Amino acid sequence: MDHVRKFAPAPAEAGIVASSVYAAGKRVADIPVEEAGEWAAKEGHVVWIGLLEPSRELLLRVQAQFNLHALAIEDAEHPHQRPKIEQYGDALFIVARTAQLIDRRVTFGETHLFVGKGYIVSVRHGPSTSYATVRQHWESCPHSLAKGEDFVLYAILDFIVDNYMPVLEQIEDEVEEIEDKVLLKPMLAAEIERLYMLRRDLLRLRNAALPLVEVCRRLTSADLPQIHAAMHPLFRDVTDHIRTVQEKIDSLREVLAFAFEASLLVGQSQETAISKKLASWAAILAVPTALAGIYGMNFNDMPELRMEYGYPIVLTAIAATCAFLYWRFRKNGWL
Repeated sequence: MDHVRKFAPAPAEAGIVASSVYAAGKRVADIPVEEAGEWAAKEGHVVWIGLLEPSRELLLRVQAQFNLHALAIEDAEHPHQRPKIEQYGDALFIVARTAQLIDRRVTFGETHLFVGKGYIVSVRHGPSTSYATVRQHWESCPHSLAKGEDFVLYAILDFIVDNYMPVLEQIEDEVEEIEDKVLLKPMLAAEIERLYMLRRDLLRLRNAALPLVEVCRRLTSADLPQIHAAMHPLFRDVTDHIRTVQEKIDSLREVLAFAFEASLLVGQSQETAISKKLASWAAILAVPTALAGIYGMNFNDMPELRMEYGYPIVLTAIAATCAFLYWRFRKNGWL
C-alpha cells in the first residue's frame, strides 16, 4: 500500500461504523474489512473495527480476517446473551449489556467484543450510545491508546458502565417526585403501576450491570495473557464503578419499596379516619333513632305520652346527649 492509499478512508458500508488501524496511539488508516487481518499482524499496530447490527455475511468476513471462533460469531449474530467472558484460543469474547431510558422505560442493548493480538471488534445491537465518543476522546490521547487493544477494551467497558449513571439519575429524579407526593395522598392505580415498573426496570438494570464484576475479575487474572498486567488496575476501577451503580440501584429500589409502604400506610390512615367519622356520626344519630323508635310503638299504656312537658323534655334530652357525644368525639379527634 502506498502512502496515499494508507490514509484514504475506506468506503462506507452498511453495518460498519468504523474500521481503522492505529500505531503508537495514532490513527494511520481507515481500511476495508478484507485488509484487517494483514494490518493486525503488523507489529505495533492495532485494528479497531466497530459494527452496528451487522449481517451474517459481514460477521463471516470479519471472522475470516481474525480466525474467530464459530460459537462466538453465532452469539454475536444473535443478541439476548447474558453478560459474560469466554476465551477461544488466543481470542477473548465479551458480552456487555447497554442501557438507555426511552419513553420512560429502561431499554437494553448489547455489545459483543472480540479481542485478540492486534485487534478489537465491537458489535452493537439494540439501543446503545455510539462508541464514536470513546474513539474521538482517546484519539486525542495517543499515549494511552498506544497501550494496545486491551486498553481499548477497558475504554469501551468503562464507557458502557458510565452510561448506566445517566439512566439512574433520570430515574432518581422521578423517585424524588414520588417521595414528595406519597405522604400527601395515597397513590392512584396508575402511580402504583409506574412504581412497580420502575422497580422492575431497576432490577433488570442490576442484572445487566452486576455480571460485569465477574467479567472484570477475569480480566484482572493471570489466566488471560491477552490482558497486560499494567491494565489490571484500570479494570479494577471499572469494577468500582459497577459497585457504585449497584449501590445506587439498590438504594433506589429500597426508596421505592418504602414509598409503596408509606402510600399504603397513608391510605390506611385515611380509611381509618373516615371510619372513625362514620362511626361517630352513627353513634350520635343512634340516640334520636332509639328514642324515636321507642315512642313510635303503638301501645296505649305509655305514661310518658300523657306528660304535659314530655315532648320538650325528650327533645332536650336528645339534643343534650348528641351534643355530649359530639364533644367527646371531637375531643378524641374522631370528628
